[in-house]
Amino acid sequence: MKRVVVGASLLSLALAASAAGPQFDPARISADVKELASDAYEGRGPATAGEQKTIAYLSAQFGAAGLQPGGDLQADGTRLWTQAVPLRRADIVGTPVLALDVAGKPQPLTQGRQIAVRAAMDGSSQVDIANAPLVFVGYGVKAPERDWDDFKGVDLKGKIAVVLINDPDFETGKGDFDGKGMTWYGRWPYKYEEGARQGALGVLVVHETAPASYGWDTVASSNTNTMFDVVRDNPGAVHPRLEGWIQRDLAVELFKNAGLDFEALKKQAQTRGFTPVELKGQGLSAKYQVKSDVITSHNVAARLEGGQRPDETLIYSAHWDHIGVGKPDASGDTIFNGALDNASGTAALLELARGFAKGPRPQRSVLFLAVTAEEKGLLGSEFYASRPLYPLEKTVAVINMDGMSPFVPSRDFGIYGTAKLELLDQLKAVAAQRNLRYTPDPKPEAGYFFRSDHFSFAKRGVPAISYSAGQDWEVGGVAAGKAAQDDYTAHRYHQQGDEWRADWTFAGAARDLQVLYTLGEQLANSRRWPNWSEDSEFRAGRDASAASRE
Repeated sequence: MKRVVVGASLLSLALAASAAGPQFDPARISADVKELASDAYEGRGPATAGEQKTIAYLSAQFGAAGLQPGGDLQADGTRLWTQAVPLRRADIVGTPVLALDVAGKPQPLTQGRQIAVRAAMDGSSQVDIANAPLVFVGYGVKAPERDWDDFKGVDLKGKIAVVLINDPDFETGKGDFDGKGMTWYGRWPYKYEEGARQGALGVLVVHETAPASYGWDTVASSNTNTMFDVVRDNPGAVHPRLEGWIQRDLAVELFKNAGLDFEALKKQAQTRGFTPVELKGQGLSAKYQVKSDVITSHNVAARLEGGQRPDETLIYSAHWDHIGVGKPDASGDTIFNGALDNASGTAALLELARGFAKGPRPQRSVLFLAVTAEEKGLLGSEFYASRPLYPLEKTVAVINMDGMSPFVPSRDFGIYGTAKLELLDQLKAVAAQRNLRYTPDPKPEAGYFFRSDHFSFAKRGVPAISYSAGQDWEVGGVAAGKAAQDDYTAHRYHQQGDEWRADWTFAGAARDLQVLYTLGEQLANSRRWPNWSEDSEFRAGRDASAASRE
């Protein structure tokens, strides 16, 4: 989900011009967006001719700015501009055969209707499950820092775990997680990963529209097509054999057939004392072939080496990829150009790199990282974070940009989702110097924090955020900002209409880059090591590497 905003005033531009540091050129940002979002780049799909053009353009621009290649290390000690990112691509062959076994009687299920199973990502070439027992494990959460364990030692070997979407707090708005705000434990990828860690043969997530924040149609379309993942040494460690979703009505029926009350057990699952419950007499059968291969895409990495502590790294990131070429729209257009999503963030990354390169050399190194395959599931950033070019324990912070303001500044700013960390506090302080106020995410239950590239770093403990301009424009106020956002969502987001426009000034993006530059410059010239709040699920990951930063 991308949020795009707009707004402006001569006063704010004057303040930007008088501020210390480099000046960022809106016209140059616009020119970069126009180039990257042109039809010649074919929607910047990974492992396509459009990727090759994108890599060539970004490498040339970073080089012209005066940065050095920061990618894969070669045998001769030099580095490339790129980091190779192998991706596993998997499809279900034909139509999967799916059925419930209810008291010994098979009940066929239709893929995409009552159930949506994904192509196996654990390395299997086929799924052949016969009447596997079903076990309800509540929200499927194991959170030691919250003294919470939905599994409580249950043996899930050869069994299918049935889990609820979102967190135990969602319905009540209060509790041990984040009230209405979704934590990582509420997201479906976590539930699959934890199920694999607990030894489950499969995990089925029960879909409900409100806690998922999207309807069944989104679930069905997203889970029954081609799946992608980074190539892993042990994919079964994070992927159970079967991953999928079931409709709420089907879950209610399963519970009823087992002599259980779905709503009553859901209420129990919202408490710390919940224990797993087997759905007696209920089983799942699934049979289908899986075709998979490996394609190679690339992250682009440009580095400005620090003058005093080059082994400590600040990362600015943005994803360069978009959807590529797809089915034609009503006008026959097949190219998903991705101007705002995310040629705008990529262009901002280039402009920040130019600004840093022209200024005094920072004490710490700064890495400008354009990642691939965000649209496939944050996979470029996931690959970097799992195989970092520069150690994560010495990574100061990650500042991600996804959808920069194409018009003029707003009076406020935000981040994707909600989080408690010192990096956000520092950003608030920097923004306040320019009379920018922080506006919290208005829909924390949607879990946007976990849906942008910064999260690949956050879940490993690195302080990370994705910047979002606000909707309170300096010209037109909230009404104008919301109207532009609604128009973008309806007519451009993940559609062929996300194209460069000549009337875009990018004054808003240029102002926001002043804020992000100042934050990064302070971090790059300090001994600060931002951390998460004491109650954050990401704090332990950061604290575990504290000794390496002494």
